[in-house]
Amino acid sequence: MQSVVKETAPALTLAQETNPWEAQAARFDEAAHRLKLDDGIWKVLRYPAREIIVHIPVQMDDGRIEVFTGYRVQHSVARGPGKGGIRYAPDVSLDEVRALASWMTWKCAVVNIPFGGAKGGIICDPKSMSQGELERMTRRYTAALIEFIGPEKDVPAPDMNTNEQTMAWIMDTYSMHMGQTINAVVTGKPVNLGGSRGRREATGRGISIVTDQALKHLNMVPAETTVIVQGFGNVGSNSAKLLWDKGYKVIGIGEYDGALFNADGIDISELLEFKAKKGTIHGFPGAQAADKDEILVSKCDVLIPAATENVITSRNAAKLQCRILCEGANGPTTTVADKILEEKGIFVIPDILANAGGVTTSYFEWVQDRMGYFWTEDEVNQRLERIMIDSFNDVLQYSVAHGVNNRTAAYMLAIDRVAYTTKQRGMYA
Repeated sequence: MQSVVKETAPALTLAQETNPWEAQAARFDEAAHRLKLDDGIWKVLRYPAREIIVHIPVQMDDGRIEVFTGYRVQHSVARGPGKGGIRYAPDVSLDEVRALASWMTWKCAVVNIPFGGAKGGIICDPKSMSQGELERMTRRYTAALIEFIGPEKDVPAPDMNTNEQTMAWIMDTYSMHMGQTINAVVTGKPVNLGGSRGRREATGRGISIVTDQALKHLNMVPAETTVIVQGFGNVGSNSAKLLWDKGYKVIGIGEYDGALFNADGIDISELLEFKAKKGTIHGFPGAQAADKDEILVSKCDVLIPAATENVITSRNAAKLQCRILCEGANGPTTTVADKILEEKGIFVIPDILANAGGVTTSYFEWVQDRMGYFWTEDEVNQRLERIMIDSFNDVLQYSVAHGVNNRTAAYMLAIDRVAYTTKQRGMYA
């Protein structure tokens, strides 16, 4: 019997193309169809298990009261507690948080760690808020979600415009409500509050590891490989630095307000020092200024979009000149662009594999918090490398076995694992 859900979906319009929830759903449907997923499990996994909307009053520094809208979406907890970041931005939407929560489910399953997917966000402009206002908003948001988060329920982490300090506030607020210190409620904390060594660099390290594996697969060598990184925040800067340390030639760095290019390679160590002093990459003497849109489609061997969603669309995908696309950000490529990249023969390392180093080391942090014993940075990095290499190989083997591209293979592998667990557990009536 065929479900109506399984009917071939109409092609996404350009308006729908950049909707992250529509994109996630289209990829899920394709992978589920290829897996011949059971009708009932298809319906269970296609939608989030829980969506929470909170409206939180916060007293601002000037005495007025503002009300902020916050979200927490828990997509699946079949394989373990929900896991996912919290982002602060003016354009946070429920569709975006839904999509990110779903991606977290598949990401955790791809690297085979015992978490489900969740995500959170607050609609605000953090750049215009004081530290005190951010703290009060964070604490009130945490209090509103107190019944829904916890080490065994849902474990938040930093994301866009949130950081170690944000996680410290959440941990403290949750602990005050519980009457005891519970540091496993969040990951991405400062090390002296139960954070894991190696966590800050983990996403970038994971990207560098899977890039190494892609080069081996394609018979390429780092010394002859050029790299362009779009985004020079935590993920992009660490990716660039780790690849540069390994001998890759990083020729371009893009940011939201401009870019840098040097065909002979950029000294990433010097660029990091420059940015630390100046607060920007612009004006760096070791490279020429470049257009932020042009840098994305410049010729290179490895392109790493490590900024935001929807930077590679039907409008620019055909112009890409990379051999390998390694997705550092969540959802940087739209589904329409996927088809173009496949036709061009670009080797894609999809986001749910490429940037899973962060959630993997978050898992390590959660484990260390719960047992009260902490590992050295070398131990963390060794464990991360083993998981990322195994996961890369799992996706590659799935791709070959099923005759699909890497993204579809990653989704199929993840959905298969979550579906298997869901069936094993059965439906509670």
